[in-house]
Amino acid sequence: MRFQGFVLCLIVGALTAFACGESSDSPAAPSGGSATLNLMIKDTPFTDARAVLVTFSEVTAHRSGDGGFTRLPFAGGATTRTCDLKKLTNAQDVLGTGTLPAGHYTQIRIIVSSSVLYFENAAEGAACAPTIAAPAGSNAPVEIPSGEVRLNRQFTVPDAGVTTMLVDFDGDQSIRLTGNNRYMMTPVITVVSVQ
Repeated sequence: MRFQGFVLCLIVGALTAFACGESSDSPAAPSGGSATLNLMIKDTPFTDARAVLVTFSEVTAHRSGDGGFTRLPFAGGATTRTCDLKKLTNAQDVLGTGTLPAGHYTQIRIIVSSSVLYFENAAEGAACAPTIAAPAGSNAPVEIPSGEVRLNRQFTVPDAGVTTMLVDFDGDQSIRLTGNNRYMMTPVITVVSVQ
């Protein structure tokens, strides 16, 4: 009986040591580190205007596992960011940039809060800024029934690395003139690349 108890203790001890030991092929635990995500924007523009000013109020990234969204700060730390889509036809600019927890992400969410078309003059200054001065001349507000765009694109932000995502805001597909001479926007934004 003592021999069986001794064998049982050896087996339990061996299993405990095996279960607690480290294996070279076991996945590494998350480091808890952070990395940088740069969200760049370009445009396929709305052709019927000289300036298309679009204001963004929020950009968030969804991390897999915990199900939460992390807010990505706008470039320069502003609370909103306005872009003139006409200036992003053959160029790109920073929409948001900041530190995120390293890990796997499943989605980017972008909130478009307002838009105005300017028909006679182009806007001056940078393509994107915290605010852009309205050009002179006739204009029309663009109604945005739902300004939330969810980009379902999986990507990984490596620990201490930099990931750059380029998105394309398609002005021609996003903005339409309704029968009662009002402009409506359903934002059409696609992911071009993730590096």
